[in-house]
Amino acid sequence: MFVSEIFHSIQGEGKLSGLPSVFVRTSGCNLRCTWCDTPYASWDPVGQEVHVDEIVDRVKSFACRHVVLTGGEPVIASGIVELAAQLRVTGHHVTVETAATVFKNIGMDLASLSPKLSNSTPLTRAGGRFAESHDHLRLNVDAIQAFIDTSPEFQLKFVISQHEDLAEVNDLLRRLTRWQASDVLLMPEGVDDAVLAERATWLAEICKLHGYRYCSRLHVALYGNRRGT
Repeated sequence: MFVSEIFHSIQGEGKLSGLPSVFVRTSGCNLRCTWCDTPYASWDPVGQEVHVDEIVDRVKSFACRHVVLTGGEPVIASGIVELAAQLRVTGHHVTVETAATVFKNIGMDLASLSPKLSNSTPLTRAGGRFAESHDHLRLNVDAIQAFIDTSPEFQLKFVISQHEDLAEVNDLLRRLTRWQASDVLLMPEGVDDAVLAERATWLAEICKLHGYRYCSRLHVALYGNRRGT
């Protein structure tokens, strides 16, 4: 598998926020989000080929039960099904962090689904040359529903930049089944404390109104916007 980094940290997003976890970040992504905070796994993917057995051994060395398979886009990584299966055999709780643009039947404990809204489309970044392909790929309702239907637990996590993004969230939710409000997480977009704080003030009120969960970016507050966190 082409892996960017493996590290031990605190989960900063989602239902398991705050839990010590080992992160396996695959390198490579089929999207090009304009606000991507891991360009080294997406826009300019770097890493090394690591055998699944070696990844499992490195994860075990941290003596930590929770593992997050992230990216980039881990679902398109070769070996992801085998890696998740081996980690579960060794007693690990496996979360897969995915944009859910493609579906694979991966054995996992939590599907962390992060469908991308139009605020992610790179209209100007890189001269806009990735905008059309990104916009075409960013939403796959059938894939999202398949993850919901086959996962023992899931969360729908949306990156919110402006009030208007909520209309897209609600439109997508109307096309999905088997979810409840507590499965929906709204997270402010940003990697700067001041930006996150400003957006948190109105986003929390939206969550109260609709019964959705507010999702912080705890890792940014703890460590700043840097690799290995």
